[in-house]
Amino acid sequence: MPRLQGKRALITGGTSGIGLETARRFVEEGARVAITGLNKATIDAARKELGDVLVIESDAGDAASQGNVAAEIRKAFGQLDVLFINAGVVELKPIDQWDAAAFDRSFNTNVKGPYFLLQQLLPVFANPASIIINGSVNAHIGMPTSSVYAATKAAIISLAKTLSGELIARGIRVNAVSAGPIMTPVHAGRSDEEKAAFVKQIPAGRFGQASEIANAVVFLASDEAAFTLGAEVLIDGGMSL
Repeated sequence: MPRLQGKRALITGGTSGIGLETARRFVEEGARVAITGLNKATIDAARKELGDVLVIESDAGDAASQGNVAAEIRKAFGQLDVLFINAGVVELKPIDQWDAAAFDRSFNTNVKGPYFLLQQLLPVFANPASIIINGSVNAHIGMPTSSVYAATKAAIISLAKTLSGELIARGIRVNAVSAGPIMTPVHAGRSDEEKAAFVKQIPAGRFGQASEIANAVVFLASDEAAFTLGAEVLIDGGMSL
């Protein structure tokens, strides 16, 4: 039997990269899937590729609009069994090049919006349910130019523990997956020199694939992980060693 048969799942940022691959895997595993996105071109492409999924146009960084996403999920699914908090932005630059507007944009998209989406979804979650947070190896290493990005990921990863303690009484498990460099559109557009510099930092000697993250998310979403909560799974090719 498919591992997610009958489960109702929401994947934020599900129109490209890790989110799209995870949505594909969820569909294969029997889940009813909803995804969020903002870019019309990637939304249309994802809808065509995934077939019968619910597509919700939403800005992950707009905290005030997250209630609309929750309302769409309640209307379409009734309840929610799985949430993959995946939408985010990656902006890397030295500390002296940051301004307050850019700082807020990163924190709004990577932390504030997801936090209030989760809050709005609380009445919609089934019991049991699983939340998976997409973190990053950058929360664990001192990579230059990543100060703001790493801080946002450290903040969201911490929710895997604090909210596990708070929400387990509702039957909700919270876990995180933290990837190293994955060959998604974020990295595909880099120069060969930039890609080579990243690979030098990875003991496995290569970029990861989105499917390798999606496999871990499927496990954490499934009943196989019923005793797993507050955990962070590092999938980084050894980058954090």
